[in-house]
Amino acid sequence: MMFKGYLKVADRCPVCREDLSQHRADDGPAYLTILIVGHLMAPTILWFFNAFRPDPLVTFTVFTVGCVALSLYLLPRLKGMIVAIQWAKRMHGFGKSA
Repeated sequence: MMFKGYLKVADRCPVCREDLSQHRADDGPAYLTILIVGHLMAPTILWFFNAFRPDPLVTFTVFTVGCVALSLYLLPRLKGMIVAIQWAKRMHGFGKSA
């Protein structure tokens, strides 16, 4: 398990004891999450509003919940992906021999 919390990366892998403390994910996962959610939800909102003409408050409520849910789902997965890419490319101290 790479995470010991929702977004907190464990200091060491419990299986292989790889040191994960030097990762530098920073704002990358949040940026990618916003990019993906925005590109998925913006056209969907426009299509939904034009196709069904719901009350604007209904549209706001439905898509706010959808955006938040999708963001909460994607954020830890994208952070894991960025840490994994850093490990695979031996970036930020992952390639140092002990």
